[in-house]
Amino acid sequence: MLATSDRLLKLLALLQSRPRWTGPELAERLGVTTRTVRNDVDRVRRLGYPVHAEPGPAGGYHLGAGTALPPLLLDDGEAVAVTLGLRLASAAAVSGLDEASQRALAKLDQVLPIRLRERAAAIGTATLPLGGGPALAAEALTLMAGACRDRRRLRFDYRDHDGEPTVRTVEPHRLVLARGRWYLVAWDVDRDGWRTFRADRIDLPANARGDRFPPRDPPGGDLAAYVQGGLARATWRVRARVMVHAPADRVAARLPAGTGVVEALDEGRCAFEAGAETPEVLAGYLALLGADFELDGPPEVAQAVAELGDRLRRAANT
Repeated sequence: MLATSDRLLKLLALLQSRPRWTGPELAERLGVTTRTVRNDVDRVRRLGYPVHAEPGPAGGYHLGAGTALPPLLLDDGEAVAVTLGLRLASAAAVSGLDEASQRALAKLDQVLPIRLRERAAAIGTATLPLGGGPALAAEALTLMAGACRDRRRLRFDYRDHDGEPTVRTVEPHRLVLARGRWYLVAWDVDRDGWRTFRADRIDLPANARGDRFPPRDPPGGDLAAYVQGGLARATWRVRARVMVHAPADRVAARLPAGTGVVEALDEGRCAFEAGAETPEVLAGYLALLGADFELDGPPEVAQAVAELGDRLRRAANT
């Protein structure tokens, strides 16, 4: 049988591992009687950790939220996962969390067994998180996240990419961290459509939170694809749209990620909205389609496509 102090730590670990335990389940795991479990629960309570007990066949014990954080008993995988998460949090472009993450890492490093400390150190020396994006205040991130969770409208001042100020009323859906920046995906009430906002351009007043709103399905049914497509378009300097005489899935499989958006028109045709830094690069993407296409774009793109075609023909004839 475990000593009392060891048994109390194991009891806390069990209570943390899942939402509810019955008395007989805890007794079996601890190797004691249900009466001893009741006594141990009372000891844990006297230490300041709220353990709630509910009677009846569907009842049991569960650990509630208290004023102090109970000891977190982590297995090897959990300890390494927490270390990795804290290191990533320190580079997540949220002001105020980087120092807190470093303090938590220092505390964790002091108590890790040597074998785990070496694994955690390997993560620290072998990884290079690339942040570089504008920092977002932790308070602002928390407020937006809470509005997403509670489905509360937000009203805020916003600066677009040209620096022009606007006032927006939105129904927030999700926060996204991509390319070192935070983005808020939301339904724009005044513009009646989905929008992606740079979170660092959002100025939240004290009364930003508004009324509740009913849930909406994610844009296009796929939030990740919507955000990726929006971020790709945001960086395009040159744009064009082509109708490709090939199925959408075959065309999408031939293209690098971020080059454009493929939309099925029918079983044998699709539309490809493409973009790039220069007309020459965009022409190169169109050459990857592997099928005939009709170009609807600016003259400089058509010229780049023609020049690329001439170059390829000359190469084929040499």
